[in-house]
Amino acid sequence: MRLTKPTLFTNIPVTCEERDLPGNLFNQLMKDDPSTVKGAETLMLGEMLTLPQNFGNIFLGETFSSYISVHNDSNQVVKDILVKADLQTSSQRLNLSASSAAVAELKPDCCIDDVIHHEVKEIGTHILVCAVSYTTQTGEKMYFRKFFKFQVLKPLDVKTKFYNAETDEVFLEAQIQNITTSPMFMEKVSLEPSMMYNVAELNTVDTAGESESTFGARTYLQPMDTRQYLYCLKPKQEFAEKAGVIKGVTVIGKLDIVWKTNLGERGRLQTSQLQRMAPGYGDVRLSLETIPDTVNLEEPFDITCKITNCSSERTMDLVLEMCNTNSIHWCGVSGRQLGKLHPSSSLHLALTLLSSVQGLQSVSGLRLTDTFLKRTYEYDDIAQVCVVSSEIKQS
Repeated sequence: MRLTKPTLFTNIPVTCEERDLPGNLFNQLMKDDPSTVKGAETLMLGEMLTLPQNFGNIFLGETFSSYISVHNDSNQVVKDILVKADLQTSSQRLNLSASSAAVAELKPDCCIDDVIHHEVKEIGTHILVCAVSYTTQTGEKMYFRKFFKFQVLKPLDVKTKFYNAETDEVFLEAQIQNITTSPMFMEKVSLEPSMMYNVAELNTVDTAGESESTFGARTYLQPMDTRQYLYCLKPKQEFAEKAGVIKGVTVIGKLDIVWKTNLGERGRLQTSQLQRMAPGYGDVRLSLETIPDTVNLEEPFDITCKITNCSSERTMDLVLEMCNTNSIHWCGVSGRQLGKLHPSSSLHLALTLLSSVQGLQSVSGLRLTDTFLKRTYEYDDIAQVCVVSSEIKQS
């Protein structure tokens, strides 16, 4: 017999107004009903519990518990009784018996009881195989088996999306949908990052100095409802400084999801290691460290660039050229030497420019030339800046 939590007993309240023909009859019947809540008889939920009427559904991540009883229906004493319980899945066979020792004897009308537990980690068909062997009074060895077949269903549908920021940060959006037929209380949804990243959860807001969940105080997930969780991952300092480390497919981490259902039954799922394709930056990467959001028209402003040699073997000798566009004009000497840049190293470069056109303008026109290979790298649309008239900004 499967061991599950009971359910709350529900009844259908039937009532009417006192001026109707039944008068107060229905209300009095509900008050006399032992299953109703005194003082709140019109509530469907009562104070009684209902024992499970069938096997029910079992979902991935829950704990399967079963009660096994071997009863001696004969009028003879049997000896050397060995009870074995195995769980057969599509990929493996697991022994769930608490003890492998045989019971010396079993008298008539007596039984051997055992309770087994197993955290379900596979979906699909599962078969509980209960095997019993014993010896009769005449010394004959007997053996029989019973099979109990059940399906393990998928409780949640998890989808993930990655967003790569220019600052090496990675934003992970996890969409979690309840695909069962009953509500879930989401106890915990966390991201366990890999050794390369630190993680910050973006699922809370600060209100009056206290952190509150963006989903409210009661984190229930109704059937077929979907909830989105957001996380920000930043490379650890030792990895961020090495330009060649975060390339290609990198492991981000795994999601750990814990929920509770009927009367506190707990379930837990861990996803496999989430992977993302790191964006390719070629041999040389140019990124912006600082840039103002808003600047005045025809007034110089400063930006800070970071130039990184993404090659793991080759030293570069770089020359910087600054090409004006219709709206962006660079201040300074174009064609200056930046010097040698060793593999996986970077340098910071402060530049000054101004805009001659109002509106949202794109910063473009930087060129880096590697004198060793005579190769030029072009960088356009590096960032956007809002250019306003000086009178507008002062007002």
